[in-house]
Amino acid sequence: MPLFGKEKKTKKDGKDSDKQPSLEDKYYLKELLGTGAFSVVRLAESKEKPGQVYAVKIIDKKALKGKEDSLENEIKVLRRLTHPNIVQLLETFEDKSKVYLIMELVTGGELFDRIVEKGSYTEKDAADLIRQVLEAVDYMHEQGVVHRDLKPENLLYYSPDEDSKIMISDFGLSKMEDSGIMATACGTPGYVAPEVLAQKPYGKAVDVWSIGVISYILLCGYPPFYDENDANLFAQILKGEFEFDSPYWDEISDSAKDFIRKLMCVNVEKRYTCRQALAHPWISGNAASNKNIHGTVAEQLKKNFAKSRWKQAYHATTVIRQMQRMALSSGGSGGRSPVPQRSMSTGEPCGSLNGAQDK
Repeated sequence: MPLFGKEKKTKKDGKDSDKQPSLEDKYYLKELLGTGAFSVVRLAESKEKPGQVYAVKIIDKKALKGKEDSLENEIKVLRRLTHPNIVQLLETFEDKSKVYLIMELVTGGELFDRIVEKGSYTEKDAADLIRQVLEAVDYMHEQGVVHRDLKPENLLYYSPDEDSKIMISDFGLSKMEDSGIMATACGTPGYVAPEVLAQKPYGKAVDVWSIGVISYILLCGYPPFYDENDANLFAQILKGEFEFDSPYWDEISDSAKDFIRKLMCVNVEKRYTCRQALAHPWISGNAASNKNIHGTVAEQLKKNFAKSRWKQAYHATTVIRQMQRMALSSGGSGGRSPVPQRSMSTGEPCGSLNGAQDK
């Protein structure tokens, strides 16, 4: 039985009565771009418009068995969203063994890689990046979609151009608010909101918290919460314990620090919405500094977010056990050392279709 819809009806002579074009009818499949736990991504060229290229995510149905709901959800969400800063799903195909998602091709690389490569980087640059993310997430929230896994790896540059826009990708953990109460612990620990770890019902505000964490990293090059012991890490997040350490934050504006505090507020009622964050002087005014902070930030990014340093899938039951231990622990904080960021998912089927790429 096909994943999407029912079998096509056929005429008595065996021909399809309403045969839809296949992937091969419309695209040439080209080189491999990447691989994931359940899928591969290849370049695809349009047959109708030669030279027009896309990314095609090819998902193996056998590998997906038991996780079909996650894929259906991701497709449903992507079909609802059309925004200049969100990677667009253009169309879908399927055959007996595979599902094909034709996606907008983004070629500019990951957020942190580009910052490290830059010669100059300022608060204003960081504020412009965050403004684009906030505008896209505000639009998502208006559409009733919560991303639930906003992190730097899911922020990609559209093109290699110096002034390229930023794009939000990977909606494997996203959920529509009208599909029921969200209380499942999922996301990536270093970026996840306290109410998610506390296993309380939650909503759009979890994305704002994650944007706060990303903003913090963009201004210093290291995460606000980290500990080699997960129980300690979770305890820090639950309490909202973070600092603006000297000397890394000495040259950062008070407005930037205020902006981060407004987003990383444990009290959900007091936490800013995307709309409020967009109106903050650090984003909408002239409060962001023009001072070049590239040297310090790039050095810390290279130290704390070395590519492929960790690639570890985090099993749901392990997360549950660790969260239970955390609740019983004293919550003491250990030394400040980089933490491998691992995607986690418990309870409802909300697992990402991509393997987590961690620090």
